[in-house]
Amino acid sequence: MPLTVDEIASLLGTRGQRQYGREAVSQLDHALQCAQLAEANGETPETVVAALLHDLGHLLAAEPDRPAPPARDDLHQYIALPFLRHLLPAAVLEPIGLHVDAKRYLCAVDPGYHGTLSPASQRSLELQGGVYSAEEAVRFIEKPFAAEAVRLRRYDDGAKVPRRPTPELPHFIRTLARVSLR
Repeated sequence: MPLTVDEIASLLGTRGQRQYGREAVSQLDHALQCAQLAEANGETPETVVAALLHDLGHLLAAEPDRPAPPARDDLHQYIALPFLRHLLPAAVLEPIGLHVDAKRYLCAVDPGYHGTLSPASQRSLELQGGVYSAEEAVRFIEKPFAAEAVRLRRYDDGAKVPRRPTPELPHFIRTLARVSLR
């Protein structure tokens, strides 16, 4: 059940070739763009790895014969965590687990944020529970690693650009290997 660094690289390199939901990029392109944005913004190696792996749950839960996104929330933010818990610190795992809630938070606290979401992300927001209430938003942002999850969410939103050049996967796998718990 636990994944190794090599298995993660293989999973991203194979299943990652699939389209990222209804977006115009592959899962791998999305992961690389997200990690590149985090790195370019001076994030810690842990946050860069969280950006790379935040949607790994989609790849682990993917059904090969069903390319269309589900009509329900697949809870992808939690699926990968048991596969990664032995390998990575909380500074990677917690932002991954919180990145969906960060979208709900941002919709509650930033009046223009919802309008910046792609149509696919707006649809998934409803499946994921919708916009937080003011009280829910306060509870969310007080959690450990919530600030990192909010920044990760912003990188996630910006990582859907067709044909955007990024470093190759091995560049980020080296960061993953450095961050992993040996």
